[in-house]
Amino acid sequence: MIYETVDLYRHFRQYASPSEGAGTLTCYRTSVGEIRPKLRPAVLVLPGGGYEFLSAREKEPIALKFLAAGFNVYVLAYSLAPVSYPAQLREAAMAIAYIRECAEEHGTDDERVAAIGFSAGGHLCGAIGTCFDDECVKALFPRAEACRPDAIVLSYPVVSSDPLIAHAGSFDNFCAKDPALRRKFSLEKRVTARSSPAFLWHTADDDCVPVGNSLRLAAAYSAAGVPFELHVFERGAHGGSLFTDEVYDDGDVRISEHNANWLSLAIDWLRLRGFRARTV
Repeated sequence: MIYETVDLYRHFRQYASPSEGAGTLTCYRTSVGEIRPKLRPAVLVLPGGGYEFLSAREKEPIALKFLAAGFNVYVLAYSLAPVSYPAQLREAAMAIAYIRECAEEHGTDDERVAAIGFSAGGHLCGAIGTCFDDECVKALFPRAEACRPDAIVLSYPVVSSDPLIAHAGSFDNFCAKDPALRRKFSLEKRVTARSSPAFLWHTADDDCVPVGNSLRLAAAYSAAGVPFELHVFERGAHGGSLFTDEVYDDGDVRISEHNANWLSLAIDWLRLRGFRARTV
């Protein structure tokens, strides 16, 4: 395995990162010297944490699963509160652009670049999948399509700013409590025919980020005619990640063999969309 960390601000010759460690991309790539070279699909991992911290359960444990499934994997450390929009969206855009720019060097299929996000990271993932042509992105990359993922996987995502179902803390942190930005980045209102196809999953009794977030986004995808798949598990606390003893102590009530199926379902969905390694 090849493991390295890249400073995206330095790579793209931008101003210094707004907070220490922000805008760094950790890369996990397969290196097998005894077989013919292969182009692998890529996935960008965006961990959650309410835009206040980055959940360790949603970083390397997720990366290693996708690496084993044949993906080149990139985990983004994005800006956190008190830093707000546009930093996080610009960093996600830089990450996708970097993956495509370095595709030949990394053995990546630049037409098969996905992103997966959890909770607030799901909001950021949904934002780069629906708002990739935002003015803050186009200021960096005039050809904003280069920053659009080819598919997104949204795991118990923060989606809507509607007070009935919103995760207020995530919107406060991302939008710096600006009402106009809260409306702008209520993602169910931003889906268009150009949005990235999406795999969504949630638990019905999530008491932190209500399942209505995923239901509303799925309805918006359906109305826009954009391919999507939605899975709602009956039970499971927010932040389940893999739902296994890899991320929770033995015997933890959050461990669920049933809910852990989300990962194979998501990978199967991506493979059906062509996300497979292919021999050069």
